[in-house]
Amino acid sequence: MKIDEAREVRTTCPYCGVGCGVLAKVAANGEVTVRGDPDHPANFGRLCSKGSALAETIDLDGRLLFPEIHGRRTDWDEALDLVASTFSRTIAEHGRDAVAFYVSGQLLTEDYYVANKLMKGFIGSANIDTNSRLCMASSVAGHRRAFGSDTVPGSYEDLELADLIVLVGSNLAWCHPVLYQRIAAAREKRPDMKVVLVDPRRTMTADIADMHLAIAADGDVALFTGLLAYLGQHNTLDRTYITAHTTGFGQALFAASALDLAGVAAATGLGEDELVRFYSLFAATANTVTVYSQGVNQSSSGTDKVNAIINCHLATGRIGKPGAGPFSVTGQPNAMGGREVGGLANMLAAHMEIENPEHRDRVQRFWSAPAVAEKPGLKAVEMFQAVADGRIKALWIMATNPVDSMPDADAVEAAIKACPFVVVSDVLAKTDTVRHAHVRLPAAAWGEKDGSVTNSERRISRQRAFLATPGEARADWWIVAEVAKRMGFDEAFSHPSPADIFAEHAALSAFENDGARDFDIGAYAGVDAETYEELAPLQWPAPSQGTPLWPAGQAGRPEGGVQAGHSSASTRFFANGNFYTPDGKARFIPIRPVPQTRTNEKFPLVLNTGRVRDHWHTMTRTGKSQRLSQHLAEPFAEIHPADAQHFGIGDADIVRVSTEHGEVLLRALVTARQRPGSVFVPMHWTDQFSARARVDALVAPITDPISGQPASKNVAARVERFAAVAFGFAVLAERPASIDADYWSLARCAAGWRLEIALEADRDWPGFAASLFGADAPGETLAYHDVAGGHYRFARFAGSRLTGALYLAPRPVAVSRGWAVEQLSADHADRRGRLAIVAGRPGGNSVDRGAIVCSCFGVGANQIAEAVRGGCVSVEAIGASLHAGTNCGSCRAEIRTIIEARRLHAAE
Repeated sequence: MKIDEAREVRTTCPYCGVGCGVLAKVAANGEVTVRGDPDHPANFGRLCSKGSALAETIDLDGRLLFPEIHGRRTDWDEALDLVASTFSRTIAEHGRDAVAFYVSGQLLTEDYYVANKLMKGFIGSANIDTNSRLCMASSVAGHRRAFGSDTVPGSYEDLELADLIVLVGSNLAWCHPVLYQRIAAAREKRPDMKVVLVDPRRTMTADIADMHLAIAADGDVALFTGLLAYLGQHNTLDRTYITAHTTGFGQALFAASALDLAGVAAATGLGEDELVRFYSLFAATANTVTVYSQGVNQSSSGTDKVNAIINCHLATGRIGKPGAGPFSVTGQPNAMGGREVGGLANMLAAHMEIENPEHRDRVQRFWSAPAVAEKPGLKAVEMFQAVADGRIKALWIMATNPVDSMPDADAVEAAIKACPFVVVSDVLAKTDTVRHAHVRLPAAAWGEKDGSVTNSERRISRQRAFLATPGEARADWWIVAEVAKRMGFDEAFSHPSPADIFAEHAALSAFENDGARDFDIGAYAGVDAETYEELAPLQWPAPSQGTPLWPAGQAGRPEGGVQAGHSSASTRFFANGNFYTPDGKARFIPIRPVPQTRTNEKFPLVLNTGRVRDHWHTMTRTGKSQRLSQHLAEPFAEIHPADAQHFGIGDADIVRVSTEHGEVLLRALVTARQRPGSVFVPMHWTDQFSARARVDALVAPITDPISGQPASKNVAARVERFAAVAFGFAVLAERPASIDADYWSLARCAAGWRLEIALEADRDWPGFAASLFGADAPGETLAYHDVAGGHYRFARFAGSRLTGALYLAPRPVAVSRGWAVEQLSADHADRRGRLAIVAGRPGGNSVDRGAIVCSCFGVGANQIAEAVRGGCVSVEAIGASLHAGTNCGSCRAEIRTIIEARRLHAAE
């Protein structure tokens, strides 16, 4: 693609399942800026901090640009021939189940479709699973049990129409910030709207909650079965709806009634008064939406949690109506698209069932396939166990990083290292998974890819290319199709473009579909390349029998936020019942809570894993942005003060968190927001950014027996103080080649890198500093040594430029990180200014912003505190003064915390 003039392209954000529309503007000089698309119905112009920083993540630094075999650069023909021949030979010698694909919710629907088609229809095995297994498989299983289909009933509009929103296991403020802001805005307009947060941690989402239920790990089944029993006891059921549209209510209510209120309190760790307040609020509020996410899904009882929630909505008829329904919000940009094409090992394309012989026959005839897989394949955890024991001998990993994200991650890494043949398609040349690949295939990245994604409300949007594809990188669908051709399947994989794949995908959804399947976008079966290019966001279903939903408005924009020909009433399923079960009725699922206690004397704490605000998955994208690395720059363990005192841990200590499967080193964050007896660790840090912080190496490979989803929120662990004799902080103009420290964490910053370290033993500190700065790099080094006190400081200058500064102390270094980072960009011709750097504190008129709170505008805690002292006593006033909190809004809760802290301080 030639860039010769300024233009703005409508595309979709590649992060979470909200599916925000993005306008990417490319200047004539190639500079890219992004903003939210005000016409996209998912976000109406809003973007979170990650979306706002997308332009900072598209550089070519670290990109995999050419195919490689055993680390040797090669051409596409040699690489593709090797992949095809090795997979074909492995199948011939060991059978079709000896090969597997592990794919990703980062893939576009067209990529997903082609990979699923090759594995299930032409190789004839269902050994294709996805990292979406780690985030939403329990929702899929729960939907199918209750509705007969994997159908998300509602729309984002329901979040704004509800009178009560129950957020379960969802830190919406950080993980789905745009939805959080939509709810916050609706609540400002309707102050009577209520929000309940069900989460072991008091996350930033609690900022808008009227009630926070600090539930015990995996207490959700008991909470919602207890709610069903309460609804029955207080006769707040919709008996008419239950009779007309459901089956199994009596059995479900009987099972729920086995646990009385005291039993629910014991199982959830909540007080009986808290439970009654929540239950009575739910019972009294007709317009209720229950939003749930990973805290529900990532559990060995995840499917039961989903059905316990759905049972309560069916019992009250609160489904398929404006402002009412259970709502699963997905973690990845195209987890829903993967579900549509059968990306999971136990599904077929177009929401058909692999266990159903009629469905298999239908798909086989449509594809003209030699053999469609006849049984479910291996789910993610099972798949890597099969790699480990040798059943799978050829593995293709696409757009994901299982060495970091899978449970029992060290065992997964060992399995991949021992596998006879591993192919990885990825964007980066160095990830913890790519390093073990025999064949590395360069894939196109966001901004270069062209296709579609589906968000959490079933809305399909286009991801459009606005950048030239660098080097020899190629689209994932093209790579898979070329391998398929070399395996002898030329005709079925001769796709000229993603438009052709999307048209085939749409045609399959409508093929012999008389309304018995929910997923139908047959109106697009005949889409051509020009129409596909201008496709407006659409919410399925869009059946061919209805009005074709072609683009509307100028440049393909939807009119009024709804696609042409599609009324808002048709965006909800189940308004009149009509479920996808054989009798058309929803099924209540009888559920009895089973204790999920895993702690013991050796491992007395519950480890919970999750996300932070500004980073994403394993940081292959967000790790490129200095802005996104300012808020939380190193991995941490969130510990309640009582637990910290018990285990002798101080704030900012380095701690060792360990389980039966491994250990990690992290910075202690002591906070009352954490539930006593629990510890929270984020999932993002990898060997590329930290010494020992791959938290999923600690997670046991325990899965939900129905969905196969791992239990990442309830792991028995212990925490102990790491006995460091020296702590350090450094700013560096260049990333060091190696870091010889027991604990280290590296993050991008303006003009370079910032580094935190801790060591168990003293070192040759001048030599250590030289190794970080670059021993052979020219320049002047200034140093300060307090041998008796254990304080050492070094600063290296090349001309007037600071190339590195290192501060060492026997306790966590007190130097202002924000100020030190800014010195990499400053001019240091003045000798006095250089001495200030060695001293480690601002001199003259320097300003210390403090820890960054607002990533969008780079506003620090010190600036906010100063504004509060100056009279800004509300979040809105801070926004007017500093702009903080006025873009994505993710930091508003933290701003309010600073305001309250200053207010309490002033009152003392």
